[in-house]
Amino acid sequence: MKSWKSYQLGELYNISSGLSKSKDAFGFGKTFISFKDVFHNWFLPQNPIGLVNSSEKDQFTCSVLKGDVLITRTSETANEIGMSSVALVDYPKSTFNGFCKRLRPKKETPLEISPDFIGYLFRSRDFRKKVAQYATMTTRASLNGDSIKRMSFVFPPFIEQKAIAKILTAFDDKIENLQAQNKTLETTAQTIFKEWFGKYQMGDELPEGWRVGTIGELTEIRRGGSPRPIKDYISDSGYRWLKISDATATNSPYIFNIKEHIKTEGLKKTTLKIKGDLVLSNSATPGMPKFLAVDTCIHDGWMHFPTSKVSNEYLYLLFLFIRPTLVRQGSGSVFVNLKTDILRYYETVIPSVLTLLSFDNVIKPIFEKIYNNSIQIQTLKKTRDTLLPKLMSGALRVDGFKE
Repeated sequence: MKSWKSYQLGELYNISSGLSKSKDAFGFGKTFISFKDVFHNWFLPQNPIGLVNSSEKDQFTCSVLKGDVLITRTSETANEIGMSSVALVDYPKSTFNGFCKRLRPKKETPLEISPDFIGYLFRSRDFRKKVAQYATMTTRASLNGDSIKRMSFVFPPFIEQKAIAKILTAFDDKIENLQAQNKTLETTAQTIFKEWFGKYQMGDELPEGWRVGTIGELTEIRRGGSPRPIKDYISDSGYRWLKISDATATNSPYIFNIKEHIKTEGLKKTTLKIKGDLVLSNSATPGMPKFLAVDTCIHDGWMHFPTSKVSNEYLYLLFLFIRPTLVRQGSGSVFVNLKTDILRYYETVIPSVLTLLSFDNVIKPIFEKIYNNSIQIQTLKKTRDTLLPKLMSGALRVDGFKE
């Protein structure tokens, strides 16, 4: 590793702040890269959907070009700062969130930098540890420009950076392909549901053997439960504790990763659901159905369905179809809340038993394929994340670069 050298980030990058605007400036105008765009993506999405009304000066000082790194600099919780995303293309006339810092490679730098390599380095455990060392916490967690400049890392030569990135990118390309396949499969499933049942949900004349009823006639509906006060039960081990944020963190119909746990003594005050069960959010982000890929406890922000006359796949697609209407019926001063009775007495068509069996024969193989793809995605991510720190530290070298 004689060719690997240590550099402070201030030697390699110029650091600047993003754009802060009032709420009424958003929703129209120029491309705006949001906090979520940075937080959730190792590499910036090529077509961010955020828009903001900004001046030409804003677009100059807060522009985003290929090779730029955006880093979240402040948040209410420490684990949300120092999350990075790298631009692999230019974003003409764009701006970025004021809660982020921009690292732009200096024109004269002692090291040529591969944007692909940096995308992985800045998501490594080593980088997260440095963030924890340099961050400050008062009313909010914060990471300032001077702290970022002082962070130092050992970098390989540019050609080896590219070789390391190529290995890791191969995993991400496969993951992306599987995710795209799953998106297509789920869209297909939703289209099939609409073709079979959608028009009847809208009031068309029902086929023979069908009738109008309520969701409560199709399935038993219950809410989860929470031991109180919950802070006394949160633990590093025990039973998994499903939060709404675990569900919103994935676009998959299946939830594999659950961050928190509760102590075993909290079980009698909550509800334990098993792998394969269906749950539906009723608060914060209501009306969101998810399949559980692991056993977990659920709090009272979730509904569950102990017994049903229809398959979970049918319920999942039904909930997605009626979600816009269902959410409008919710109430709550801070969050929209779906009361159990709103779902129980929601009017829906009840198809014939034969139709439901035929539908399941078509739809279940689609969800089985989505699930199997999702398992493969989890395996690829785990392998990539195992290799990442070893490649970044030089503990594992790419063939042809060993000294």
